[in-house]
Amino acid sequence: MNVQKKTADILKQYDVGTKFSYLPVLPKASVLIPLFVRSGELHTLMTLRSTRLKTSPGEVCFPGGKRDPGDRDDVDTALREAEEEIGLPADEVQVVCTLFPIINKSGLLVTPVVGFIDESFCPSPNPAEVSAVFAVPLDFFTSEKDHYAAHGAGGMMGPLHSFYFVDPDSGSRYQIWGLTAMFAILVAALALRKKTEFDVGFDSEDPFSFFQQSLHRRISKL
Repeated sequence: MNVQKKTADILKQYDVGTKFSYLPVLPKASVLIPLFVRSGELHTLMTLRSTRLKTSPGEVCFPGGKRDPGDRDDVDTALREAEEEIGLPADEVQVVCTLFPIINKSGLLVTPVVGFIDESFCPSPNPAEVSAVFAVPLDFFTSEKDHYAAHGAGGMMGPLHSFYFVDPDSGSRYQIWGLTAMFAILVAALALRKKTEFDVGFDSEDPFSFFQQSLHRRISKL
C-alpha cells in the first residue's frame, strides 16, 4: 500500500462528520491542510499571510478563511479559500476528512479539512493575501528540536505550541504557532501514528474527548 492511500485510510477514521452539529450557531471558518508525498515522506503546504491584511498579518497559516453565504459546508469553504489564496483548483484536491474544530481567539469556529494534492502542484499566491508558500515535512511537528511551548496561554487547554522552521529552498525562517501549530501537530500525530516528543495534552489514539472538552470550555466563555 502506498503512503498516500495508507495515510488517507488512517485519517478517515478520525473524520468528525456531523458529530459537532449540536453546537450553537457560531461564525465559521475552515482551513485546508494540503498533504503530499515527496521522496516517500509526507509533507504539508503552509502560507505566510500578507502584511497588508487586517487580521494576523505576517503570520504563518494554512490556506483558509471565513465561510461565505454561498459555501455549502466546511469543505467548500476550505477549497474555495485555497483556490483564491494559492491558486489550488478544487478538483485537484482529494479531500480525506474534516477534523475537530477549534474556536480561535476571534471567536470563529475553525474546522480543519485534510486533503491530498499532487507533489507537482506549483502555487500561485495571491499577493493581496499571501506573501509566501512553503512545504514542511509532517514529522517536523512531532520533534522537540525546534519546538517551544508556553503554558496557561490565552485560556487554552494544554500548552501554546510554537515551532521555528527554516525553509531549505529559500533559507527563510518561519514561526509556526498557535492554532496553526496545533492543527499541524494533530494531523502529524494522527497520520504518522507517532507520539510527539513533547506534551500535547491529547491522546493521539483517541483525541476526540480532549477537543470536545476544549470546545465546551471555550463556548462557556463566549
